[in-house]
Parts: sequence; structure tokens; C-alpha cells
Amino acid sequence: MIELYHKSCSECSQLITNNYSTSFSMGIRLFDKKFRKPIYGIYAFVRFADEIVDTFHQHNKEKLLAKFRQDTYDAVADKISLNPVLQAYQEVVNKYDIDQSLTDAFLDSMAMDLDYKNYQDDLYKKYIYGSAEVVGLMCLKVFCEGDEKAYERLRNSACSLGSAFQKLNFLRDMKSDYQERGRVYFPGVDFNHFSAKDKAFIEADIKADFDHAYQGIVQLPEGAKFGVYLAYVYYQNLFKKIRNSSVQHVKKDRIRVNDAKKLFLLFRAGLKNSLNLI
Repeated sequence: MIELYHKSCSECSQLITNNYSTSFSMGIRLFDKKFRKPIYGIYAFVRFADEIVDTFHQHNKEKLLAKFRQDTYDAVADKISLNPVLQAYQEVVNKYDIDQSLTDAFLDSMAMDLDYKNYQDDLYKKYIYGSAEVVGLMCLKVFCEGDEKAYERLRNSACSLGSAFQKLNFLRDMKSDYQERGRVYFPGVDFNHFSAKDKAFIEADIKADFDHAYQGIVQLPEGAKFGVYLAYVYYQNLFKKIRNSSVQHVKKDRIRVNDAKKLFLLFRAGLKNSLNLI
């Protein structure tokens, strides 16, 4: 039964999402049921590509990423794959008509991590778009369910949300990116001389992205709005903690939002949603 195969591959993507991100997993569970499976499919795909460049240090990353890219193209074209993650992803791409340019941009950004350690302005913008903004656009394609007018109206806000999340991740993970991978993503920033001025400039940029993103979140379809809003709330809380932390704290520790706080934020966001205040 082919349906059993599809179901098994979809469950693999869900398992990967749950194992890698408790925050996103909780947000996805709040989506309308029809949106959960495709969003799991997108997340597992981008997660595995990221793993190739970030953790497979004992292997030929260039070769693995090139094969992953070709296998992705084949899966989408053939509408079948023996790789469960690519099988789930191709279903999403084909069902929701996700343009190949979004997949290409994402994989191009993953390839950049194999070659670049310092991202100056043009590369930084290209990387942010490919690694984060296009993921938001893929999800938006799912949420809009073929409504191209809604997609075009919300695409810039979706890009801003992906951008805010990624930049905040870079700020939170500065230490590990630099010490473990030799990377500094922010243009003109030297990790060893990271200053309060650098931090404030980055935070102002992130805030602008968050402010623009919220304008789109409130316009999302009802089945998607609460889940996306919760992810936004989690990251806003993380952002607040980082803004209130010293430069040395940011450089030394990976700042987190604990599980108890996440539960509180979930309750509060749920209350706002029930009162139609989002």
C-alpha cells in the first residue's frame, strides 16, 4: 500500500522535527491538522541539509550536499524517493507548487557554509534569504493553499519573520559558530572584539524585522496564525533576554528560554488567541 509508505515518510519528518526543535514542534501542533504534515516535511528537509554542512565533519560535505541536491531534484521530478525525508518534501513541493528557485536558494546558502567564514554585506543578505526567508516562503505557500494574491500580499512579512529568526539564532549562537566552525555571520563584526555598539546595531535590525513580520502574522489564515504567532512569541522572549544580557554573556553562553517559561508563554498566547487579540 503506497499510502502506508507516504504515512511512514511523513512520520519520519515529524520525528526529526520533534527531536531537533521543541519550540517549532509545539508551534506546528497548534496548526490546523491539514497544515502539520507539510510543515513537518519542510522542516525535516532543511534540517537535514543543515546537518550536512554543520556536523558531518568526518565526511566529504561537498559530495554529500551535491548528492542531496541532485536527489532532491530527482525526488521532485519523479514524485517519489526512497529517502523518507525527500519523499515527504517532494510531496509538499508538488502539492503546493513550491517553485524550484526557493529550493535552489536554500541549498545555495547551505553550500556557502562550506566555503565562507566571514559574511560581508552582499553575502550576508544572500545567506539570510536562502537559509531563512525562503523557508518562510515555503511555509506561506502551504498556508495560502493556492491563493496567489494572499501569498504576494504576505510574502515580505514572511521573509521578515524568517530573517528575524535567523539573525537572532546567529546572535544566540555566536560562540559556537565561531569556536566550532570559524564562522562570523554579521558583516564587519570581529567575535574577539564584539562590542556593545555591535550588539545594539544588530538588535535594532532584528527588531525592525520582527515589527514588520507581525503585520503579516495577524493576516495569516486562522489555521496557521496561532502556531506562527507562538513561534514569534518564543523568539521575542529570547530576544528580550539577549537584549537584557551583557556583551560578555552573549559571547560566553547560549542564552535560552526554559521549558517552564515556554509553557507560560503558550498559556498567555492561547488566552490572547481565544479572545481574538492576535
